[in-house]
Amino acid sequence: MAEEQQDVETLKRRGRRRLVGAVALVLLAVIVLPMVFDPEPKSTLPPVSVRIPGENETAFSPKSAAKPAPDEYVVQVGAFLRPDGVLAKLASAKVPYYTEPAQGNLTRVRAGPFASREAADQAVARLKELGFKPGAVTAKSG
Repeated sequence: MAEEQQDVETLKRRGRRRLVGAVALVLLAVIVLPMVFDPEPKSTLPPVSVRIPGENETAFSPKSAAKPAPDEYVVQVGAFLRPDGVLAKLASAKVPYYTEPAQGNLTRVRAGPFASREAADQAVARLKELGFKPGAVTAKSG
């Protein structure tokens, strides 16, 4: 009888171990399988809202703002530390000019403003005759 009691205890112990093992396997499957079979990870970005226009609505087309033709043109004569001689030469040649402060102690000297590009091109030729190396003709800003 003692042997029989011992066999029953052993069977109960094995049964409990099998039950605990089965529960552990089920928990492992419940936790691991969704991670393995998930095709893409969850995004942490907020969803993007897209509005599709209806059939009666017209599509958005941005209008390109056409730049108006500039009213005045200028020619850069140069940037000088002491522009007095240059200004006297331009004044004696009756070339309109103005000055702007440039980087550091330099003063930018520009010829103009001219009403048309043709007049500015003529001024470039005149400046070359006077011995200057003028820059390109540009629209006057501001």
